[in-house]
Amino acid sequence: MLKIFRTVAILEGISYLALFAVTMPLKYLADIPMPNKYVGYAHGVLFIAYIILAIVFWAEKKWSIKKGIILLLASLLPFATFYVDKKYLKPAER
Repeated sequence: MLKIFRTVAILEGISYLALFAVTMPLKYLADIPMPNKYVGYAHGVLFIAYIILAIVFWAEKKWSIKKGIILLLASLLPFATFYVDKKYLKPAER
């Protein structure tokens, strides 16, 4: 479970960055909308998977409300899923 959650967290973070740093400029500055569509779909699926896995992992580990909120908020902020992986998920793996 942890390995899957870590993988989804990293992929969600990468897709978030790709969406806003690569495909949005392509769409609006270069008038190339297609990459944004596909990266957007992938990001949407990864976002939903991250939220579901975060809730399951949070309940499984019986973590505090604070940690649970941090897990959930991380999906909304760029680079935050990388922070969650390093601070909370890697130590849980040991």
